[in-house]
Amino acid sequence: MRMALFEDRIADDLRPLTWLRPVFELLCGQFSARERMFRLAPITAWGAWVRELLVETYREEHPEAHVNQAGWFREAPTLLLNGRWLPDASTLVDLPANTVGVIDGTIAWITLDPTETPLLELDQWEDALYRLARSRTRVEAGGKLLARPWDLVNLNPEQLVADFHLSKHAALPAVDSRVALLGPPERISIDPAARLEPFVVIDARGGPVSIAAGAVIQSFTRIEGPCHVGRQAQLFRANVRGGTTIGPVCRVGGEIEASILHGYVNKYHDGFLGHSYVCPWVNLGALTTNSDLKNDYSAVRIPLEGTPLDTGLTKVGCFIGDHTKTGLGSLFNTGSSIGVMCMVLPAGELLPKYVPPFASVWHGELANVFPLDRSLAAAEIAMERRGCELTPAAQRLLRTIHAMTQAERDALAGRPTVPTKQQA
Repeated sequence: MRMALFEDRIADDLRPLTWLRPVFELLCGQFSARERMFRLAPITAWGAWVRELLVETYREEHPEAHVNQAGWFREAPTLLLNGRWLPDASTLVDLPANTVGVIDGTIAWITLDPTETPLLELDQWEDALYRLARSRTRVEAGGKLLARPWDLVNLNPEQLVADFHLSKHAALPAVDSRVALLGPPERISIDPAARLEPFVVIDARGGPVSIAAGAVIQSFTRIEGPCHVGRQAQLFRANVRGGTTIGPVCRVGGEIEASILHGYVNKYHDGFLGHSYVCPWVNLGALTTNSDLKNDYSAVRIPLEGTPLDTGLTKVGCFIGDHTKTGLGSLFNTGSSIGVMCMVLPAGELLPKYVPPFASVWHGELANVFPLDRSLAAAEIAMERRGCELTPAAQRLLRTIHAMTQAERDALAGRPTVPTKQQA
């Protein structure tokens, strides 16, 4: 099967999480949408159609993929999948011919014939797909479509359960007799290459727990399911509550509840993180804490790109873009959105609910005082410490986003950091 994942216009609505990656690379459950599709169907070749902003870096990250190459679609029929789609496990088996799968009028999947490829060369690629869809019989696609950042967190517990059953699990390896395994053994998966120290508690009574190869779980850590701990992640005396995904090569301590750490996140110290999504290369300083519930239990509003939106949810934490760093004792209010490569220094009170990309919280005020080159140099050092590289293409992408968001930072002078009643 040939598969191609595509982004539609809603991908921008998942910022700050999608500034540096296509929507189908966001983590929900154990996997991204791309990783999950490879487990659900026998993919022989694959491509992607992403925002022009991301073409260079995505080609660099996935040289085997055919990224924004219309000519590739001329070779054979290709199944196009919406990158925001979380499908049911059986959905991609025996798709009816000449049909289009939709959810509330949005295309979840459609098969493209080589003769239809010229339509993709039009400027409005997404519009071309919907014109094609009118020639197909509509069927309900099943599953769910992501629309906002909090959807990933809200759907994570059930997706963790689904992905656990999707994965193959070997018999439990021998663990130290002082490790407590609670709940049905079939709900616990520990890779033989993971290391669990004495006095760790794995509680699968509320859902499955999976621990990948190379993970290290330090003594006095408690993990409640549903939960996934990715490869080479390290947990230091952590209290990890249900609904949490810890991506690869994270360093995690303190208390975490119903959150997603995408990968390469450093939260080594104490502090609470709840109902949040944290992008790669974020460093949360000691005692950094967020609120995820308002005192009056009302629905949380979150300012995505500065515009407050009602989530309709009572528990919403923070959404933090790549390469952002927080200082000692930073306090995030309920429903906060923090952009890419921000420098957040606490001022002894709640931080602003919205921090634009590349901005700073400096002496209690939002400001544009941290030089870009200095931020890029810090990112290079952080990535080198984990054996990774901030490539020239990645630096060009960050510089482009910096230029795109300059007007927001120019308007920051004197803006107070304490949230107003309207913001809250």
